[in-house]
Amino acid sequence: MRVTQGMLSNNMLRNLSNSYGDLGKYQEQLSTGKKISKPSQDPVVAMKGMNYRSQLGQVEQFQRNIGEVHNWMDNSDAALDEATQAIQRIRELNVQASNGTYEDEERENIAKEVRQLKEHLAEVGNTQVNGKYIFNGANTTEKPIDSDTFELNVTDTPVEIEVSSGVKIQANITSGSVFNEDLFADIEKFASDLESGASEDELSSSLSQMDNHVNSFVGERADLGARMNRVELIEDRLGTQQVSATKMMSDNEDADIEKVITDLKAQESVHRAAMGVGARIIQPSLMDFLR
Repeated sequence: MRVTQGMLSNNMLRNLSNSYGDLGKYQEQLSTGKKISKPSQDPVVAMKGMNYRSQLGQVEQFQRNIGEVHNWMDNSDAALDEATQAIQRIRELNVQASNGTYEDEERENIAKEVRQLKEHLAEVGNTQVNGKYIFNGANTTEKPIDSDTFELNVTDTPVEIEVSSGVKIQANITSGSVFNEDLFADIEKFASDLESGASEDELSSSLSQMDNHVNSFVGERADLGARMNRVELIEDRLGTQQVSATKMMSDNEDADIEKVITDLKAQESVHRAAMGVGARIIQPSLMDFLR
């Protein structure tokens, strides 16, 4: 086959163009830190990257959901603790009032404090977090307890939040087991008994009722604490998944900077050699001398 000057020149220019393309690819990888900048460069890497990003986005959404669960549970636990202290104080007042040495006026003063604690319990039951009533189930827009009449409109619909794929955790408590009509009725009866001069036996029955209410609050807090522990375990697992997904995405997409720099240096040497060879190939022809 006859090799002409034109063929040599065209091959040389085509090879130089490919060499420039490789230099451009390495330069782009160094600038962006990524193996590819568009899917057409490596469809497999692009598809894996989409899957990893979807997985990481899902994990991050679950972590945000867990933050909301913590918000509900932490505020619920703090409110229940406050309510438990109020009932325990009522119980202490009951024990004091059962002492036969207390005069009627002293009992009336105790009744006033009991009613103040009753109002405080209603305020606790109407606790709001971010504009939501946390002790009224899924009906977060309506107040569960009327502060004036102490009438209850409590719903126990569970507020379930997804914290992992297919896993939902109840974020609220069963309000009806603690903030119920018996609670406020028993407190009011105790205050009325104090004002009417009830006997020690009658006051003792109120003491037993207060003990039952304290146990209800303690039991609800124990159930809430168990769920809080489970949420922490799920949160730790999501943290591990986030690290794993981030690493896989990095291994798939991020360029190996050390290797790219080495390849760039090697390509520069090849490019310079090609240009040197090309300069010798494109020599003055006979036509140049005949001009």
